Amino acid sequence: MYHLNTGQNTFVPSLTLFFYNGTNKNSGITTRQKIGAVSMKPFSIKPLNSFQIIVLGFAGVILAGALLLMLPVSSATHCVTPFLSALFTSTTSVCVTGLIVVDTGTYWSVFGQAVILVLIQIGGMGVVTVAAAVTIVSGRKIGLMQRSTMQEAVAAPKMSGIVRLTGFIIRATFLIELSGAALLAPVFCRDFGPVRGLWMALFHSISAFCNAGIDLMGIRIPFSSLTLYAANPLVNLVIMALIIIGGIGFLTWEDIRSNHLHFSRYRMQSKVILTTTAILILLPALYFYFGEFRQGGFGTRILLSLFQSVTPRTAGFNTADFSKLTESGQMLTIILMLIGGSPGSTAGGMKTTTLAVLTATAVSVFRRNENPELFKRRIAPETVANAASILMMYLSLCLTGAFLISRIEELPMMACMFETASAVGTVGLSFGITPGLGSISRIILIILMYLGRVGGLTLIYAALSGHRIRFGKYPLEKITVG
Repeated sequence: MYHLNTGQNTFVPSLTLFFYNGTNKNSGITTRQKIGAVSMKPFSIKPLNSFQIIVLGFAGVILAGALLLMLPVSSATHCVTPFLSALFTSTTSVCVTGLIVVDTGTYWSVFGQAVILVLIQIGGMGVVTVAAAVTIVSGRKIGLMQRSTMQEAVAAPKMSGIVRLTGFIIRATFLIELSGAALLAPVFCRDFGPVRGLWMALFHSISAFCNAGIDLMGIRIPFSSLTLYAANPLVNLVIMALIIIGGIGFLTWEDIRSNHLHFSRYRMQSKVILTTTAILILLPALYFYFGEFRQGGFGTRILLSLFQSVTPRTAGFNTADFSKLTESGQMLTIILMLIGGSPGSTAGGMKTTTLAVLTATAVSVFRRNENPELFKRRIAPETVANAASILMMYLSLCLTGAFLISRIEELPMMACMFETASAVGTVGLSFGITPGLGSISRIILIILMYLGRVGGLTLIYAALSGHRIRFGKYPLEKITVG
């Protein structure tokens, strides 16, 4: 006998097997006898939680993008792109990184560039946000589970009003990107003609706002980024503005829209983001101005300094050759790449709030205060623990990846660390060694880009979602540190 009883998310609650010895008239045995029985306990298919949806969503889009980029129509020479090269390009686009193994402007056809641009847009806004946008446009209702996932995707503090916030994000994103394209169009139409110029303006506006740093300037000089526009004020200022707006986070926009320029009314997180962002732009710019870019006119030095201060925080465009900076400048750039942008933004990295929390914690220890404070608000102990975990995770990934690539490729550790920091911080700046790396090193960078975009804690929460939370505590014992 086979018995099947199904319910919601439940399969095979009971399964019993009966064996018979048959009926033998000569032996007189006519009664059915149960020889044995095997019972199986029910098992259930658990629904995915918010973290798992985010992790798998990014992975699915990356794989789909890689398959599209492999098509002959995607390359300028109409050849089939090797899977690893297509996967690397798809990953760097969805993870809005910018590291590339082939020049985007010359290798890919218009179709291939369009695929890359769509992947950048999905990666910048977030897979969940794009899916929610489709749901909103189609008129379907968004359930509680979907709202929870949307909350995690944009790092919103509460679920209330998440659909309205998502609608605001979508409208603001397209408005800002189109405005950026309109401002860049006169320069690019002058240099590349009206049709190609408009395409270049739109591509670079979206790439800058999404903090991707992927460019099409290779049609002039391969892998040159925006170095030909180092002295152009319009291109520099528009690109920098798009990078900063995309990197401060969707919740900060919403706070500015609601409270305008009344800084005191902002949420504590918005105050921290804006203050930390300003410091991380101005202080490195001063160093670059006085320490690195000492030649050229005053205006050119200002533009070079500001641009190289803004772009390491996960944008990836550059107007100067970072391999020609002093080691001090290169190390400063690595630190900026690891810090990255802000929570709930198009940027990656550890985030500005992580740096602010760790700094506030150090200050509280020096002052012997019980709790770290920011803008007259206490920081929760679990927030400090998360910040320390994130710092440790990013440093471990960056250094381990650099060590492995350095040993495999026999390259200097500094150059490898620059590439791995760029990958895990989803930046895209490079010393130019990525196109020449072998398959294993490229796979290492792909993993770092993916971990940097979905977030280390998100991946851990997704993997350990089924583990029980332990409420018991071991006895306390002090340990000396420092």
